[in-house]
Amino acid sequence: MATATKRRKAIDARHLERRFMTLEDAVKAVKECATAKFDETVELAFLLGVDPRHADQMVRGSVSLPHGTGKQVRVAVFCKQAEQQEAAREAGAEAVGAEDLVQKVQEGWTDFDAAVAAPDMMGMVGKLGKILGPRGLMPSPKAGTVTPNVGQAVEEIRKGKIEYRVDKNANIHVPVGKVSFSEEQLAENAAAILESIMRARPAACKGAYLKTCAMSSTMGPGFRLDPAALTSQFRSK
Repeated sequence: MATATKRRKAIDARHLERRFMTLEDAVKAVKECATAKFDETVELAFLLGVDPRHADQMVRGSVSLPHGTGKQVRVAVFCKQAEQQEAAREAGAEAVGAEDLVQKVQEGWTDFDAAVAAPDMMGMVGKLGKILGPRGLMPSPKAGTVTPNVGQAVEEIRKGKIEYRVDKNANIHVPVGKVSFSEEQLAENAAAILESIMRARPAACKGAYLKTCAMSSTMGPGFRLDPAALTSQFRSK
């Protein structure tokens, strides 16, 4: 196992001694500490004050990142109508189909990053819940991935629209972009995510909604942001 360089240890120590960072300082620290030989993904991790066991405290949604994710997204589209299939292909969908595509997934094919379905396909797509659900790929009306406008949905996803969903432990992990992005691009993407998650607060959530928030790169340390400051900053937006 490779050991950290003296420079990396010094960088980590200088930043990690701080209890909380502003969003802008966290972005700067993440970029400074990203020393891997590949373009690391930058991510935000949240712990929310909700109980996902209750349906009225489920947090799920989507957000279009102003600068995209830096990743080529493969989208599978479940639709029957010829015009929908044509629109999906023109928008750059990885795979398009109806019963045939459902069967392909049932046989084990999941080489895609997002899924879109026309409403009249959900009867069949619903049978894929045990396959798509654990991978976070199940189409959802709330996330905008169950829609008759499948071509538009594919375009939005490929341009940077991402979905998020709280897990059973009340955590959410969301990609912000790549280390190669500028500080301004990462900060603007992160702000869009924070605003969306704050808007998604369930009415049934009592007390503190945002408990912890941290930013990190794939191989780098996590930097904590002040939950109270973020709540105050994004609550009114």
